Amino acid sequence: MATFAMSLLFLFSLLPPILGSSAPVQDPEVVVQEVHRSINASRRNLGYFSCGTGNPIDDCWRCDANWDKNRQRLADCAIGFGKDAMGGKNGRIYVVTDSEDDDPVNPRPGTLRHAVIQDEPLWIIFKRDMVIKLKQELVMNSFKTIDGRGASVHIAGRAMHYHPLRQ
Repeated sequence: MATFAMSLLFLFSLLPPILGSSAPVQDPEVVVQEVHRSINASRRNLGYFSCGTGNPIDDCWRCDANWDKNRQRLADCAIGFGKDAMGGKNGRIYVVTDSEDDDPVNPRPGTLRHAVIQDEPLWIIFKRDMVIKLKQELVMNSFKTIDGRGASVHIAGRAMHYHPLRQ
């Protein structure tokens, strides 16, 4: 479950600014090498300076017992192609309290659909474990981070799409 939540988080927080970026990576191989170095360093430090996960991203935030008080610190943990992505960093926290997806045109506040269509940066978290069954595809605006840490969240039924807003 934690792996799914982390995958979901990085999928939607790290890709948007990259896709809309006007400055492509000069040498993608250098980025890949940096990721491998970071992973190897994290594994070498198991039992010494890490929290014991062997994953540099997890080690970056899991060592802090109060991680839930500063969720956006995770954005500083990114490595690889997403390391400069903004996602919902510095945006307000939006708490999904309602797992329903009844009205795709006028979604209720508290739903995931309502969160992702907002025009402001948002760090989206979940109040509790939930299964969200999408009735229609979910189209996300730019600068959103979907952070499933601390809850078991499953999104099913339809596709999720990212549509960057050009600035």
